[in-house]
Amino acid sequence: MAQADSTERTTVPEDAGTPADRTGGFLGLRHWGPDARGGNTWRRGLVIALLALLTAVLLAFHAEMPNSVGNLGSLLETFLPWVGLAVPVLLVPALLRRSATALLALLVPAVLWANLFGGLVSDKSGGKGDWTVVSHNVEAGNTDVPSTIRGLVASDAQIVALQELAGNQLRSYETGLAGAYPHHTVEGTVGLWSKYPIDDVSPVDLKIGWTRAFRARVTTPQGPVAVYVAHLPSVRLKAESGFTAHQRDVSAQALGDAIQAEPVKKVLLLGDLNGTMNDRSLAPVTSQMRSAQGAAGDGFGFSWPAAFPMARIDQIMSKGGLKPVDSRTLPRDGSDHLAVAATYRYSS
Repeated sequence: MAQADSTERTTVPEDAGTPADRTGGFLGLRHWGPDARGGNTWRRGLVIALLALLTAVLLAFHAEMPNSVGNLGSLLETFLPWVGLAVPVLLVPALLRRSATALLALLVPAVLWANLFGGLVSDKSGGKGDWTVVSHNVEAGNTDVPSTIRGLVASDAQIVALQELAGNQLRSYETGLAGAYPHHTVEGTVGLWSKYPIDDVSPVDLKIGWTRAFRARVTTPQGPVAVYVAHLPSVRLKAESGFTAHQRDVSAQALGDAIQAEPVKKVLLLGDLNGTMNDRSLAPVTSQMRSAQGAAGDGFGFSWPAAFPMARIDQIMSKGGLKPVDSRTLPRDGSDHLAVAATYRYSS
């Protein structure tokens, strides 16, 4: 008698695929095809792609943004590195929308940002320097001056420039720094303390009616250096007038002219310029000098506001054979600015 075959046979649907396929494939790539409305990966996310390209335009053509209306160009350039945040922000909806068009568009601002600022994020310090300088806007309303003084002394800098010195605070700084810095001079609301002799001091007219900048000669063991200490006028962001920076810009031109006419070959500029190296309005100064942070820093070196630094408006710059080998910010103290420091090698 023939016996019936009892072996069970299971039919596997042809479209079952592998477990990875059934869950959408690697990273859900299976679903990057047409959606329920017939849109494919190249047609989805066009608004995201447009925003990505707008970000790229701001990065590539920031210098073309006019300053004639509310100084929008300077405002953009002050916070230009932060424009790059649009890339990771837009990346999230681009992935959620599974849009190849948006992802390709995001490559454009990403590459532009890397070209503009990629060199700043690496540590460029190296080599031994001859001496260190510090610049600090100590803030007129500083509620912890002793902490600020301790931080300045602990920096081991040989030259210290301070801005926004006022009233009783000035006497506190003169007393507190005297032991570490036997030489000092103060003009208006800015001052210079040094372990090396200071002479040939003269104010720099910033066209504002009072003294917020001066020039002095510091005789280091390697030779003389002309040191400029400056605090350019503040800028404001106002609803009715935009980014008000006219007086700052006038003062920047006056400071640039003074530095251009400096007879000493080696020049240092230490101060609160109320603007970044990207701001075109500071070109009278920045075009002829080298940023210590850009040449030898690690990262952006943002210095203001101290609670959450968003821009580097406190600058240390040089020209004429002074090579920066290190640049950094110092720990927060009682000021609304972070102090900035740089170490230099004096080249003959």
